[in-house]
Parts: sequence; structure tokens; C-alpha cells
Amino acid sequence: MSGISLIMATIGRVDEVRRFVDCLSVQTSREFELIVVDQNPDDRLVPVLEKVTAMGIALRHLRQAEPNQCLARNLGLANASMDVVAFPDDDCWYEPNTLELVTARMGMHEVSGLVIRWAEQDPYGQLARELDIVKWRAFREVNASMITQFYRRDIFQTVGGFDQALGLHSWFGAAEEIDLMFRTLALGAKVVYLPEALVHHAFSSGVSADHWRVVCRRARNRARGTGAIYAKHRLSPYVILRGFTAPLVRPLLSGHGWKAMAQGFASVVGRIEGYSRWSWDERSMGR
Repeated sequence: MSGISLIMATIGRVDEVRRFVDCLSVQTSREFELIVVDQNPDDRLVPVLEKVTAMGIALRHLRQAEPNQCLARNLGLANASMDVVAFPDDDCWYEPNTLELVTARMGMHEVSGLVIRWAEQDPYGQLARELDIVKWRAFREVNASMITQFYRRDIFQTVGGFDQALGLHSWFGAAEEIDLMFRTLALGAKVVYLPEALVHHAFSSGVSADHWRVVCRRARNRARGTGAIYAKHRLSPYVILRGFTAPLVRPLLSGHGWKAMAQGFASVVGRIEGYSRWSWDERSMGR
């Protein structure tokens, strides 16, 4: 069916989901459905989702007991009915014309995927272009967080779904979106950056003065996913070495202080852990 399946895995949030629903209510294109994979143990989202139905938006409310973002997204994929799929976070939101712009560009059938612009992270944007796998493997391409990615649903018949070893609620706590893009571009698929289409998501590059230890733990967990990508996709020694050193070099050169250095050190440790464990697991399984 022509349109976009918006697959949202969510746990613990209500107001943010309500904000996303509100942004859907003013979209200039209504060719979409919302699939909510609810990982909450209660019915906190029911009143919010009743509003979706009242607005006449096609809704599928799925339940999943085990918190695992990639598992939830794969469940949503299995229930998607539109020919384009996207995976908004439960705390992001779109401009009113975002889905219209995406629908129009994906209507040009030579395109397998789109990366739109995360407004807070990239306020000025870059030139529209096709993504280059060589630059991607060197981490020199445009940022492509999962909230920015849209794909034709049939691409997943070839690349498979999300790697459930990666991402939120796993030991390798991130990088599922990087892994997906690697696998898609490796097929020779055409993925285009569309800077005029915007997604919003709060973005902070700083370290909280009150909770820097929590920030460091999260940085280490997420960095394990990046380290796993180095091993899984057999990146060049130069890229890996740069990845192991950059989180410390950047704050050192910028003079951002010891808290930023601590977060950088946590990221380095996490990347090394992720790389080592993924490499060990592959050797253990004879891959």
C-alpha cells in the first residue's frame, strides 16, 4: 500500500508520545499509518492512542513484554502495510510538511532510502546528494540517526531486519542504525540525503554537571555498539584507531574540562569492549 508506516518503539514516556501524535495531526500528507510497539507494563499510552484513532489516523497498537528496541522494531516491521517504513523515536517530532516531502521523493522509484535532516544536530544542513558507501565506511558521511532514515519496506526482504544484538536495552547499546545503513549501501541501494525534510529531537553534546557519572555509563554502553560495528563490518585499521582515540583527543583539544574527558574515556573503553567482544564472538562461532 502506498504511504509510510511509522514504527515507534516506546517505553516509559507519555508526554513525548503525545507530542509526536500532535505533530501527526498537522501533517500535510495523511498517507501514513502509526505502529506503536508498547513495551510498558501498564496502559499509560491508551488515552494518547485513543486520540490517534479519533483523528482518523490508521493505528496498530502492539504489545511487547521484553524491553528491546530492535526486537520491537522488527515486530513493527512484520506488521507494516505501507511501502515505506520509518522508525521515529518516542521523543522526536516532525515539521508539518516532513511526511509530504518524504512521500514525494520516495515516489521517484530509483530511490531505496532517504536520510532527512535532524534540525537540532545539523541546523544549517548540507547539499542534497546520494550517500557514498566509501565515505560511510570512513564515518565521513552525513549523520544518519535512526530518526532520520526512511526505507522502502521491500529492502528489508534482502537485508533482513534489525540486528537484535545491537541497540537500546542490549549490551551493545547502540549503532543499530549504522549497521542497517552499512548493510543497505552494501547492496548497491540508492540512499539520498534530503535536507529540506526535518525531524526534531533534543540534542546536547555537553556533560551534565549533576549526573555526569550516569552520562559516562550511558556513553560507555552506547560506544560498545560502535565498537561492534568496527568488527562486524571489518573497517580499516585507520578508522578503528581513529575511533579509539578521537573521544579523548576532541575534549583535550577543545579544553572542555575533566567531565568531558571522563565521558570521552568512557566512550573509548566502550568501543574497545564492543570491538573485542564482537571479534571474540565471531571467532567462537567460526565466522
